[in-house]
Amino acid sequence: MNYGILLLTFISINLDFFFMLLFLVKKYPLREVMAGYLAGNLILLSLSYLIGRVLTVFLPEWLLGLLGFLPIYLALKKDDDSDQIKQHHSAAISVLITYLSVCTGCNLSIFLPILVSESLMHFIETIIFIAILTIIAVWLIKLTSKVPIVSSIMAKHGEKIMKFCYIAIGLYVFWDSGLVTHLLAFF
Repeated sequence: MNYGILLLTFISINLDFFFMLLFLVKKYPLREVMAGYLAGNLILLSLSYLIGRVLTVFLPEWLLGLLGFLPIYLALKKDDDSDQIKQHHSAAISVLITYLSVCTGCNLSIFLPILVSESLMHFIETIIFIAILTIIAVWLIKLTSKVPIVSSIMAKHGEKIMKFCYIAIGLYVFWDSGLVTHLLAFF
């Protein structure tokens, strides 16, 4: 389990959602935002892990390294996410639905290659680590939501940073899965 890669993955996947969180923590109680955001992360991590388990039954690990193209593709494609915050009955449900509508594709595409070869024990460690990161992120965003320069920097450089991280994650998946080693064996 590479916690550095998990941290980079969490930040890069959620970088665009951090903008949304800036608005959500001002609109809803902190506990509700944290509950909805945490639920969304846990749902999407679990889906990524389960899909990865199914794929490993049918395909060798080195071939699953091709999933590294998913984050690279996301870095290079035009971003057309909606920045609208949806209104629902419960604040936690509103945050959850907003998170799922904005981040499902990225989350599945990025975490699937990362989790595809992990054991159940490593997956449980990942869940705990991401849950802690989620809680820390919400608190930090709540604290920084009052600082105007933070919003300015994120607006100016956030997308470039996110794209760089996606490409780095894709390259890591190529290497970690054994795809690069397998392809070099042909030469």
